[in-house]
Parts: sequence; structure tokens; C-alpha cells
Amino acid sequence: MNAWRQPRGGIRIDLQVIADMVEPGSRVLDVGCGEGILLDYLNQFKNVDGRGIELSMEGVRAAVRNGLSVIQGDADTDLKDYPSGAFDYVILSQTLQATRQPRVILEQMLRIGRRAIVSFPNFGHWKARLQLLVHGRMPVTETMGYQWYDTPNIHFCTIADFTALCDELGLKIERGIALDSQGRIRKQNAGSPQGNLLAEQAVFLLSRT
Repeated sequence: MNAWRQPRGGIRIDLQVIADMVEPGSRVLDVGCGEGILLDYLNQFKNVDGRGIELSMEGVRAAVRNGLSVIQGDADTDLKDYPSGAFDYVILSQTLQATRQPRVILEQMLRIGRRAIVSFPNFGHWKARLQLLVHGRMPVTETMGYQWYDTPNIHFCTIADFTALCDELGLKIERGIALDSQGRIRKQNAGSPQGNLLAEQAVFLLSRT
């Protein structure tokens, strides 16, 4: 077993939440897969037919060294090249806010996959709101750990923003899970006003209506 592979329960909790949404034996595309830790887990424990796309060549090389099917590519430009209905699940983990065209990305994900799983940091969390209110400066939190001038994130959104976009695109939210900064599940439904206030990040399972 490769050194970075981890046993069940050893991956980050938010990745475990995503993995638990995937049916065994599914065809999966992980967009922005990094070194492929989630893909590797899904291969080992869900027996998926997994593929990955990653912008960083470092990430691609690490994933390929560990036997994963990952290619170099940019979600903003390359998803259009995948055929419609090619996958059961298309996953975008903690990457939506770093894309140039989040709306187009969601549309493409649910063109090429029957379902999409999306996770992102919640700019509507109470700590972010409080920092803006008290200090009048862009928030820096555990889930948004960059200063405004060096962040890779260009499209911050709240959970309420995301669910509104899903409504606008005619997407069905099958599940919405609210998480704290450590990835632990909170009791609130992520799509509720309480979830928007209390969740530091969220995971959504989407499909076409």
C-alpha cells in the first residue's frame, strides 16, 4: 500500500461525507482532485471506476504515481470536452470558489454526470460576518485562511447564495450537510437559515430536476 493511502476513517471528515454519498461501483469524475486522496479512497472502499482532473502537474504526477487515472486540466475550460452522461457522480471538493465561472461549472457537472457533489467554505458563517462587522476587513478563518490579496478564491459565496443559484439553474438539492471548520457534521440542514449562519463549510448532493 502506498504511504499516503489511509484506512477507512483516516481521510478528512469532509471527504468521508462526500465518499458516503457515492454508491459502490459508480463511475466517478473528481474535478480538482489534487493528489487523488478521495479517488484512492473511493477505489479502495467503493470499488468505483474513478477518473480525476487536476490543474497542478504536481498533483497529477503524485496521483499517477499511485496508480490513479488523473489528467492535467482546467475545470473552467475542459469540462466541456467530456461527453454528456459519462459519469454517475462528478465531484468538486473545496474548489468551486476558486473557479472563474461557477455557474458554468455546475451546469457542466450535471451535464456529464447524473449527480454532482459540491463542497465549499461558507462566507455566511457567523465568524465571517462578525469579522466584517467589527473590523470592517475581509474575514480570515480556518476554512478561509488567506488574506484578501493572496487568496486563490475569487468567488466567495454563502450557502444561501449557492442554493439560490441551484434554484436558478433548476437543480435539485438531494442532500445538504453543514460542517464545522474541522469537517464535523453539524445538526443543522445546510440549506436552512441556521445552517447558513452556523456552518463553516457545506457539502451538497445535486441532480437535475
